[in-house]
Amino acid sequence: MERFLAQLCGTSALQPLPVWEGDTTGHCFTQLVLSALPHALLAVLSACHWGNPRNPGYIPRCSPGWRVRLASSFLLSIFPLLDLFPVVLPPGAGPGPIGLEVLAGGMATVAWISHSLALWVLAHSPHGRSRGPLALTLTAFLPAPALVLTLLWHCQRGTLLPPLLPGPLSRLCLLILQLAALLAYGLGWAVPGRPQEPWAQEPLLYEGQEPEVAEDGESWLSRFSYAWLAPLLARGARGELRQPQDTCRLPDRLHPTYLARVFQAQWQEGTRMWRALYGALGQRYLALGLLKLVGTMLGFSGPLLLSLLVGFLEEGQEPLSNGLLYALGLAGGAVLGAVLQNQYGYEVRKVTLQARGAVLNILYRKALQLGPRRPPTGEILNLLGTDSERLLNFAGSFHEAWGLPLQLVITLYLLHQQVDVAFVGGLILALLLVPINKVIATRIMASSQEMLQHKDARVKLVTELLSGIRVIKFFGWEQALGARVEACRARELGRLWVIKYLDAACVYLWAALPVVISIVIFITYVLMGHQLTATKVFTALALVHMLILPLNNFPWVINGLLEAKVSLDRIQRFLDLPNHNPQACYSPDPPTEPSTALELHEALFSWDPVGTSQDTFISHLEVKKVGCGEPASHAAGLALCRLRGRVAVWRLSKGFGLATQEPWIQFATIRDNILFGKMFDAQLYKEVLEACALNDDLSILPAGDQTEVGEKGVTLSGGQRARIALARAVYQEKELYLLDDPLAAVDADVANHLLHRCILGVLSHTTRLLCTHRTEYLERADVVLLMEAGRLIQAGPPSEILPLVQAAPKTWAEDGQESDPVTAQSVQNPEKTKEGLEVEESTSGRLLQEESKKEGAVAFHVYRAYWRAVGWGLALAILFSLLLMQATRNSADWWLAHWIAQLKAAKNSSQEAPAPTSLGSAGPLSAQLLFFFPGSLYTSVFPLPKAAPNGSSDIRFYLTVYATIAGVNSLCTLLRAVLFAAGTLRAAATLHRRLLSRVLMAPVTFFDSTPTGRVLNRFSSDVACADDSLPFILNILLANAAGLLGLLAVLGSGLPWLLLLLPPLSLIHYRMQRHYRASSRELRRLGSLTLSPLYTHLADTLAGLPVLRATGTTYRFEEENQRLLELNQRCQFAASATMQWLDIRLQLMGAAVVSAIAGIALVQHQQGLANPGLVGLSLSYALSLTGLLSGLVSSFTQTEAMMVSVERLEEYSCDLPQEPQGQRLQLGIGWLSQGSVEFQDVVLVYRPGLPNALDGVTFYVQPGEKLGIVGRTGSGKSSLLLVLFRLLEPSSGRVLLDGVDTSQLELAELRSQLAIIPQEPFLFSGTVRENLDPRGLYEDRALWQALEQCHLSEVIISLGDGEGLREGGRSLSLGQRQLLCLARALLTDAKILCIDEATASVDQKTDQLLQQTICKRFASKTVLTIAHRLNTILNSDRVLVLQAGRVAELDSPAVLRSQPHSLFQQLL
Repeated sequence: MERFLAQLCGTSALQPLPVWEGDTTGHCFTQLVLSALPHALLAVLSACHWGNPRNPGYIPRCSPGWRVRLASSFLLSIFPLLDLFPVVLPPGAGPGPIGLEVLAGGMATVAWISHSLALWVLAHSPHGRSRGPLALTLTAFLPAPALVLTLLWHCQRGTLLPPLLPGPLSRLCLLILQLAALLAYGLGWAVPGRPQEPWAQEPLLYEGQEPEVAEDGESWLSRFSYAWLAPLLARGARGELRQPQDTCRLPDRLHPTYLARVFQAQWQEGTRMWRALYGALGQRYLALGLLKLVGTMLGFSGPLLLSLLVGFLEEGQEPLSNGLLYALGLAGGAVLGAVLQNQYGYEVRKVTLQARGAVLNILYRKALQLGPRRPPTGEILNLLGTDSERLLNFAGSFHEAWGLPLQLVITLYLLHQQVDVAFVGGLILALLLVPINKVIATRIMASSQEMLQHKDARVKLVTELLSGIRVIKFFGWEQALGARVEACRARELGRLWVIKYLDAACVYLWAALPVVISIVIFITYVLMGHQLTATKVFTALALVHMLILPLNNFPWVINGLLEAKVSLDRIQRFLDLPNHNPQACYSPDPPTEPSTALELHEALFSWDPVGTSQDTFISHLEVKKVGCGEPASHAAGLALCRLRGRVAVWRLSKGFGLATQEPWIQFATIRDNILFGKMFDAQLYKEVLEACALNDDLSILPAGDQTEVGEKGVTLSGGQRARIALARAVYQEKELYLLDDPLAAVDADVANHLLHRCILGVLSHTTRLLCTHRTEYLERADVVLLMEAGRLIQAGPPSEILPLVQAAPKTWAEDGQESDPVTAQSVQNPEKTKEGLEVEESTSGRLLQEESKKEGAVAFHVYRAYWRAVGWGLALAILFSLLLMQATRNSADWWLAHWIAQLKAAKNSSQEAPAPTSLGSAGPLSAQLLFFFPGSLYTSVFPLPKAAPNGSSDIRFYLTVYATIAGVNSLCTLLRAVLFAAGTLRAAATLHRRLLSRVLMAPVTFFDSTPTGRVLNRFSSDVACADDSLPFILNILLANAAGLLGLLAVLGSGLPWLLLLLPPLSLIHYRMQRHYRASSRELRRLGSLTLSPLYTHLADTLAGLPVLRATGTTYRFEEENQRLLELNQRCQFAASATMQWLDIRLQLMGAAVVSAIAGIALVQHQQGLANPGLVGLSLSYALSLTGLLSGLVSSFTQTEAMMVSVERLEEYSCDLPQEPQGQRLQLGIGWLSQGSVEFQDVVLVYRPGLPNALDGVTFYVQPGEKLGIVGRTGSGKSSLLLVLFRLLEPSSGRVLLDGVDTSQLELAELRSQLAIIPQEPFLFSGTVRENLDPRGLYEDRALWQALEQCHLSEVIISLGDGEGLREGGRSLSLGQRQLLCLARALLTDAKILCIDEATASVDQKTDQLLQQTICKRFASKTVLTIAHRLNTILNSDRVLVLQAGRVAELDSPAVLRSQPHSLFQQLL
C-alpha cells in the first residue's frame, strides 16, 4: 500500500502521503483527501436524487436560479477534462504526477456529471418550486478548499512570473474558471430568480392530484437513504399533514387490492390462517433472515477491527497500509452494518403491513358471511384491533428467535478467550435464571389471555351501553351500568397488575444479573490463581453485558411468539365459524309453476344450523308473481338456517327488496341512504319520496335530502327511519319485496298513505310479502298466512283468514281515505324530526363532525395529566430510584477501574494501552453496552498514583466493596421496577375511570353526532396503549435518559475535553429529530384517526347484514372496507418509513464520527503524535454516545407518539360537554306524591335558525290522569318526553312536577321518579334479571310477577335455566323485547309513566291484554301515552293533539270525535 501511494504521489515510501510540504498542504493530500473524496461523496449523493418522482403531466419551466446551477454544473464537469491536456504536454505542467492528476480529474468529471443529472431531475420534480435539498448544495461546495489550496500553490510557485509557460498558465486559468463556475453555482442557489409562472402561490398538490407514490420507481440509493420521503417530511415540517390523503400513496405490493388477490389465491375455506399467510408472504419473509444474518455478523466486525486499529497505533510496527485498511474496514463495516440492519427493520415492517392488510381483509370478508349465531360485535372489533396487532408481533420475533442464540454462542466463545473456564460459574448462574424466566413468562401469558377475555367483555359492554345510551339516560342507569363496566375493568386491571409485577420481577432479575455474574467470574478467576488485568476485567465486563442481552430478550421473544399464537387461535376460531351462505337456502331451480314467485315446501328454519333453538316450519306455500301476502319470517334465507325442505325463488340472482322490522340506517345523508350505491335517477327518486311520504319531512330539514342522519338513524323519529328504509328498498327496483312491519312505527294516516301509494301503488307490479300485526291493512291482500308458534296454521284469501284473527276497529282503515287531500296532509309541518336532529348541524346538513385531531407537538398539559394520573409522590419516587440506580451502577464501574489501577501501580507497570486494546476483542459490543468502559479507559490512560500490594486481604477488601455497591444497585433496581409498575397501573386505572364517567355524563346530542366506532376506539385501542404500550416505551426512555446522564457525568469528570464533541452532535441530533417528530406525531394521530372508520364500518356492516344480503350489495361494502383500510395502511406505512429514515441517519452519523476519529488517528500516527489510549477512548465514546443518543431520540419519539393516546383520552375526559346536573334540593324522599305534570310555555329549539320543535307548549295533567298524545309524524310528541326527562333542556318555559321545577332538580333524582316504556326496546347481553333490574333493587318474586303480567314468563322459562340474553336481546323477537321493557316499568313505583308507542310490534291480542295490564297496574298513576295505534288511547281521560310543536287540541276522546273538523277526527 505504501509503495502504491508513493508511486501515485511521487513521494518516498517512508512518508507516502505528506500532509505538509513547506508552507502549504501536500499536493497529494490535497488531491486525494480534499478533492477526490468530496467529489466521490458528491457523486453518490447526487445519484440518490436520480430517482426523484417527476410531476406527472406537468413540466414546469426552470427558474433562472436552476438554469444557472445546471449550466455551472455542466461546465464544472468539462473543466477537469480540459485540465488534463496541459498535464500530458511536455514539459509537465505540475504540480503533481500524471496518474494522480488523471485520478482527481476523472473523479471530478464523474461527480459533476452525476450532479448535473440530479439537478435536472430535481428541477422537474416538486423540488423545482424551491431551492432543492440543502445537503446536496453544501456537498457541492466541499471540493472548494482543494481548488483554493491549489491556487495558493500556483501563487507560491510564481506561475504568473516570467518565464510564462503555457502548461501551468492554462491550468491556472482553468482553475480560476472552476472557482468562477462554483461561485456562479452559489449565486444561482442564493438568488433563485423569479420564475415565469407564479409557483410560490401554487399548492404543493394540484387540485385532485394525489401525492407521490412511495418508493416505487425510485433508485436503489434513494431507497437506502429514504430520499423519496423528502416531500412527505417537508409537508410534515410545514404542518400540512392534516388528512390521510396528504401521505404518500402505498407501493403496489402493500395495496389492499393486491394483498387481497395474493392472499385469496392461498385461502380456501377451512385453510389454516398461518398456511395461507406463509403461502402469500412466507418466502419473502424468510429471505429477510439472510439480511439479518449478514447484519449480525457485521455487528461483530466493529469491535474486532477497533482492536486491530488500536493495536496498530500502539505497536507502531505494522505498515501504514494495514492501518488504512483497518480504518476503512471500520468505516465500511459501520456504514454497511447500519444500512443492512436498517433495511432489515424496514422490510420486516413492510411484510408486517402486508400481513395486516391480508388479515383485516379476511376478517371483514368473514364478517360478511356470518350466520345469526355470530359472536358479539365487541368481540369481533377486538379481533380487528387487538388480536390482529398481536398476531403481527410474530414478524419481529421469529428471526430474533434464532438470531439471539447465535449472538449468545459467539459471545461465549469470546468470553472463553478472555477468562478461560472461569466464565462457566457465571454462565451457570445465568442459565439458572432461564427456567425462572420461563415460569414468569408462562404466568404472564396466562394472565394476558385472561386479561384479553376481560377486555373483550368490557368493550362488548361499552358497545351495548353506547347503542342504548338514550334508554339508559331515561332510566337513570348510568351509575349502575357504569359500575358494571368498572367491575369488568377491575378484573382486567387485576390481570394487568399480575402482568406488570411479573414484568418488574423479570426486569429486576436481568438488570441485577450482570453485576452478580461479574462478581462470580472475577472471584473464580482470582481463586484459580490468575492475575486480574484491565484487559481481562473490562473485556469480560463488556462481554457479560453482551451475554445478558440475548438471555434477557430471548424469553420476551418467545413470549411474543406465544402471544401471537394465542391471537392466531382466536382469529382461527372466528374464521372457522360456519359460513352462512344465503344462496344455500334456496333451490337452484326456479319454482315449478312459471307464475309462482316464491315457493316453500316442507321448509324448516332455525336460528342455528344444529336446530336447537325455536324453529319455524312451513309445510307448503306458493306466492304468485304479482301479489301481496303475510309471510312467516323474512329472516328465512337472510339470517335463519334452512334445516330441510325446499325454498325456490323466481330470478333469485336479482335479489329482493327488504324493509326490516328494525330499520337499519347508515351514518350518511338521507339521499345516500335511499340510493344505497345505485345510480341517481331523478324521476324514480321523486316517485319513491312521494310514495314513502318523505317530501314534507325533507322540506323542513336544513339541507333537504343532503342532511346527514346519525348512526343507526338516531336523529330521526321511528317513523322516519322506517320510511327511509322502505324508500331504500323501493328504490332498488326488485321483483320480490319482503316488508317486515314497516307500518308499525308510523301514524295511522301515514300508514294508510304507505299502503295505498307505496305497497299497493309504486310496488303494484311486484310480488310483496308484508308481515304486520295490523290486521286492518290486510283486506287488500291476495293471500293471508296465519302463523302461530313458528307454524303455518292456515293460508287463504283475507275473507277466510281475518275472521280467525280477533277483529280490530276499522273506522280509520277505509279505502275512501286514499284521496289526495288526506295524503297531502299526511305529514303537515312536522317538526324537524323526532329529536329534531338536535345535534348542532351546519347549514350544509352535515351531522357527522370530523374527528378532531390535535396538531403540533403533544401539549405539555397531556404530560402533566399523565404525571397526575400516576400521582405526584409516586412519580417523584420513581425518578429518585432511577437516578440512584444509575449512580450506583456508575460507582461499581468506577470502583473496578480504581482497583485495576491499584494493581498496576503495585506492579510498577506503566502499560497504559491494554484497556483500549482489549476493547477491540470485546466482541459484538452494542452502542449502549460500551457505556461500561469509561472508568477503564480513563484509568488506563491516567493511572492513579496510589500503590497497594496484591495480597488476598486486599482482594477480599476490593471484592467486598464491589459486592456491596452491587447489592445497593440491585436494591435500587428492584425499587425502581416495583414503583414504575405501581405508577403505570395507577395511571391506567385513573385514565379509564375519568373517561368512562365523562362519557356517561355526556348529553345525547354528543352520541347522535359521534359514531360509536370513534368512542369505542378510545375505550379499546387508546386504553390498551395507556395500559401496556406507553409504560413499556416510557420505561425504555427513562432508562436511556438516566444512562446518558451517567455517561456524561463519568465523561465530564474523567476526560472533560471529550465534551467538546457534544455541542455539534447535539445540534445535528436536535435538528434531525425535530424534523422527524413533526411528521411522526401527525402520522401517529392520522393512524388513530383512520382506525375509527374501520371499526365503525365493521359495526355498521354487522348491523345491516340482512339488508346487504337481500340487495346483493356486500361487494360494495367490501370495496369501501378496502378503501378505509388503504387510508389506514398509508398512515401506518408512512409512520414506519419515517422511523427508518431517522434510524439510518443516526446510525450513519455514528459511523461518520468513528471514521473521522480513525482518519485523524492515522494522520497523527504519520506525524508521530498519535496516542493509542486516547484514540481507543475516543472511538469507544463515539460509539456509545451515538448509540445512547439515537436510543433516546427514538424512545422519546415513540413515547410522544404513544402520548397521543393519552391526549385523545384526555380530550374526552376534559372537553366533552356534560348534562346540566341541577341542584340538590332538600325535598325529602316522597316529594313526588301526587303525580301532576305541568308544562308552562315550553319552547324547545335545537339551534338558532331552525323552527321551534316545541313552540310555547302549555298544558296541565291532573294526578292519576291518563293522557294520550297524538299528532302527525314529527309534530313534537317525543320532544315532550325528552324535555320532561331533561335529555334536552328547553330554551324557555318550565316543566313542573307536583309544583317542583324540574330544572332545579338533580338529573338522577328527577329520572328516578319517572318511568318510561321507550319506542325502541333496549336490552343488553346478560341475564333477564340484570336487564329488568340492573340496580338489583327487587326480589325474584317481584320480577316473575312483572313477567307474568307481561305474558313473558313462558318465553323466559323456554330460554333455559340461567341462560342470558344475547347481545341486543337477539334471542327474543322485537315484540317480546318491547314486553320486557314494559316489565321494567311495571316494577317501578314511579308516579308518572310515559309510554312511547311501546306496543307497535306486538299483535292485536297481546296488545289488548297489555292495555288491560297497564290500566290495572297504573290505575292510580299519571300515564302519558304517545300512540300511533289510536285505539290504544281511545280509553284515555284526555287526548293532547300536537301540530307543528303547538298544542292544537286538548279534550276527552269522545268530545274530540264528536267534532267533525277536529284534527283528532282526521287522524282517525
